[in-house]
Amino acid sequence: MNDTRDQTGMIIDDVAATADRPRLALWWPDLILLLAAVALVTLSFHETAWSIVSIWDRSETYAHGFLIVPISLWLVWEKRAGLKNLAPQPTALPLVLFLPLGFAWLAGQLVDTLVVQQLAYVGLLVVTLWAVLGHRVARFLAFPLLFLFLGVPMGEELVHPMMNYTADFTVGMLKLTGIPVYREGTFFTIPSGQWSVVEACSGMRYLIASVTLGVLFAYLTYKKWWKRLLFVLFAILVPVIANGFRAYMIVMIGHLSDMKLAAGVDHLIYGWVFFGVIITIMFVVGSIWRDPPAPMPQPEPIAAEPITGRRALHLLLVLAVGAAFWPAAAWALSDHGGKVAAVTLEPPLAPGWALQPDQASAWDWRPRVLGADGSLYAFYAGESPPQRAPSADSDIDPNVGPVGLYLGVYRRQRQGAELVTSANVMVEEKHPIWSNIMMRPQRVRLRSGELALKQHLLTSRSGERLLVWSWYLVGDRHTANPYLAKLLEARSRLLGRKGEAALIAVAAPYDEKPEVAAASLTEFLNAMLPAIATEVERSLQATP
Repeated sequence: MNDTRDQTGMIIDDVAATADRPRLALWWPDLILLLAAVALVTLSFHETAWSIVSIWDRSETYAHGFLIVPISLWLVWEKRAGLKNLAPQPTALPLVLFLPLGFAWLAGQLVDTLVVQQLAYVGLLVVTLWAVLGHRVARFLAFPLLFLFLGVPMGEELVHPMMNYTADFTVGMLKLTGIPVYREGTFFTIPSGQWSVVEACSGMRYLIASVTLGVLFAYLTYKKWWKRLLFVLFAILVPVIANGFRAYMIVMIGHLSDMKLAAGVDHLIYGWVFFGVIITIMFVVGSIWRDPPAPMPQPEPIAAEPITGRRALHLLLVLAVGAAFWPAAAWALSDHGGKVAAVTLEPPLAPGWALQPDQASAWDWRPRVLGADGSLYAFYAGESPPQRAPSADSDIDPNVGPVGLYLGVYRRQRQGAELVTSANVMVEEKHPIWSNIMMRPQRVRLRSGELALKQHLLTSRSGERLLVWSWYLVGDRHTANPYLAKLLEARSRLLGRKGEAALIAVAAPYDEKPEVAAASLTEFLNAMLPAIATEVERSLQATP
């Protein structure tokens, strides 16, 4: 009986394998077409593809990107049993999405916004795979395809808000514990020593790692969409809250050990160990509500024929035109005018504020702005202190000076000379003298209306303190929002202009209360803002 069953089993297996052969024969031509299509799109956008890999290589925060493609391929391999029941049916219909995705890439290219270019490139890849595989196969492989988006390096704009949150949480917990704290921005002092929340302590690495693992775990563990969504939200909230406890724990270890532990390398090791424990607990809790595996798709009738050479050539031709059009359009819209003439700026003047020619007695801080076609830094002081009144929305008498004004203008934005870029900062990281201890969005009420800007608190090793307000001027629009500034620049470039814009920063000193400096800056802008805008416009329109 055993031999008969074994032989019967072998016969059944042979029949199943024979039935699979016609279906598998449909896949080989499609796989060749798939590789050719992916190579074509990647070659057309090779600079964008390389920018993604470059960021993976140089940034520890995004080093996980090297695992995204292998994980996606592994997820496809895990679905191989279901793929045997499906037949690829290439279609050109999804290529309609090349229009919005290509336009998004073009806009990102014109304003040098890498993350937009990278997201658009991955979107073009996913649409290409969809077109080659067909609707049903693409739907079956939707998650492995969409998982590729997690390889795009993004989220840098969350670093400073997370630094502020971590500092808020840590200081709050220290006060709750009964430890006296003196805080200034993201720097704080307790009886045992001084601490600061820097970019590495923001929790951004933990958040990105948690979201990537959480999305993968939710897909493998649950089948109901609402469970997956809840767990992903859980994977976002847990590392943010846990990072606050991690920072508090490290400070307490240092405090209780008289600053002998939790410093240097120990700081990072304790953090990652703590994160590993939190992630393990999160997965164990999430496994309680695991769903049963989903059923395999039913085999579809083998009505489709293997894709012919002519059909494959037609599809590749459409792909080639759709992929090559956008880099060609970007080249056509780019300014090939060569070297940009320098811009000469004159210090703007307004009643009530006098230009101070002697800058030796003022601070030595200057923002780091790269590639500007013209810049100036000028100092001002109030001309008539007795006649000056407090700000309309404050009862604090404004300091009458000095006030520092920085203007950096861009006649034509291009690679290495961009207004909105992470390279343009008020204080560069690890500056030998100055530190940016806080950055928050702020809205200031002026007589001419409300002005949105970024507020920075700077401190030097010698004890100087500066309140700095910075924002962008693109065309006639004042904004502190980098995304809006990029959109305004994109509109300018698409309308045939050159993205003329300026970075503006004003600064005033303070001793203990930045509100005093804020009142002084408010009065300064009430008088000077129209003159600043006029000078920027004049300098950009002046004939070189």
